[in-house]
Amino acid sequence: MLINEKTKIQDVASAEPQKISKPAEVIAYARKLGLKIVDFKFVDLPGTWQHFSIPLQELEESLFEEGIGFDGSSIRGFQAINESDMLLMPDPTSAVMDPVCQVPTLSLVCSVLDPLTRQAYSRDPRYIGAKAEAYLLKTGIADISYWGPEAEFFIFDNIRFDQNQYSGYYFIDSEEGIWNSGLDGGNKNLGYKIRNKEGYFPVAPADALQDLRSEMVLNLIAAGVRVEVHHHEVATAGQTEIDMHYGPLVKMADSLLMYKYVVKNVAKAHGKTVTFMPKPVFSDNGSGMHVHQSLWKKGVNQFFDKAGYGLTSEMARYYIGGLLRHSPALLAICAPTTNSYRRLVPGFEAPVNLVYSQRNRSAGVRIPMYSTSPASKRLEYRCPDATCNPYLAFSAMLLAGLDGIQNKIDPGEPADFNLYETDAETAKKIKTVPGSLSETLDALEADHEFLLAGDVFTKDVIETWIDYKRTHEVDPVRLRPHPYEFCLYYDV
Repeated sequence: MLINEKTKIQDVASAEPQKISKPAEVIAYARKLGLKIVDFKFVDLPGTWQHFSIPLQELEESLFEEGIGFDGSSIRGFQAINESDMLLMPDPTSAVMDPVCQVPTLSLVCSVLDPLTRQAYSRDPRYIGAKAEAYLLKTGIADISYWGPEAEFFIFDNIRFDQNQYSGYYFIDSEEGIWNSGLDGGNKNLGYKIRNKEGYFPVAPADALQDLRSEMVLNLIAAGVRVEVHHHEVATAGQTEIDMHYGPLVKMADSLLMYKYVVKNVAKAHGKTVTFMPKPVFSDNGSGMHVHQSLWKKGVNQFFDKAGYGLTSEMARYYIGGLLRHSPALLAICAPTTNSYRRLVPGFEAPVNLVYSQRNRSAGVRIPMYSTSPASKRLEYRCPDATCNPYLAFSAMLLAGLDGIQNKIDPGEPADFNLYETDAETAKKIKTVPGSLSETLDALEADHEFLLAGDVFTKDVIETWIDYKRTHEVDPVRLRPHPYEFCLYYDV
């Protein structure tokens, strides 16, 4: 357990943070719990939390108004060195006891300001998320959007990798991995390994990660993240899913970064390692992040209609139309790594087909049918993965859906059949996602007007994103020989 070495597992539920909204309440909360350090967390443009800390006695109410300075030129996607001074503005409603730190620490999630103008920073992903929520309200279509990401990940026992001028390799190992069933293990029992694509949902001893996942869940609860379920996922080698309860856009993006922070650190405490890479293991399922989403107005779910297809409203279907039409560009933000397209490959398990359907997991947009309750009606966009920046990804999906509603984009007829087993003639008519990050970046370059609505994204943010991805990810991968090329071509 990481929560606190003095905290017992059975006490974790009672350690859930109280509702805090004012700076004075934050300071009182920290003192009541005997916290010693304050940790300021914020997100860079690619989507990774950054942080620094101060002693608790340096935390004053004025800091929540004045901010605290940092060097923006050292953060990916932020400032040039000649304009590096930036401010972090802590959000008092984010205050929790950090579930990872051994020294009792207060965790605060922050937004970013320009110190000269005192305006929100246009490249701050959290600000983009806040603008998306404000734009939704301004449209009058709904007053709140709810988001439920299902982030999958692998828990490995060992990872080694390197890449240089003369060699490149990775080595993965997992006690669960089916490849370990034939090792010379001496007296070690090598049975009960999960076979490829059979990890959903065997009990122990095949599922060797039950208690570890439960520890992750308890730490998340202690950090104020509401968890609904956890389970082993389809792949061998420790593929896992922990599902959070849905929430508003910015708060859910905050929770997803806390989620990644917690599961990585709990795994590390047990000598294991977590990755959210979409496709770390060849020949078995990759890890996606299916995103459930819905729009509500005055407490009423705008996506529900008892007479509609899959119990969905006309608004929901137009929203689907927006998601499907803009998917090639969306995925530059929602599946934003070169590795994402090792998962999104036609003919395999990933949802690459740009169609919608009720219940159908081979469609890019699925309408869940577990319940007939109006409150449960939602759409599940299945193409994204957890390498995305959630503030940007949720905002982009929302804007695509709103564009569909505003322009009444017809998603076409639903595909109520197994898209993986359709005939060749039908398959030719079904649009699929782009085949590479490079293609999605080209699509984003050509189709981004919908993201500029309400000034949610700016051209500067989009241009910076495209340039960063091409310069730091697409080109470095494109320029290096792939290990399998030696198998294919060394003896030509």
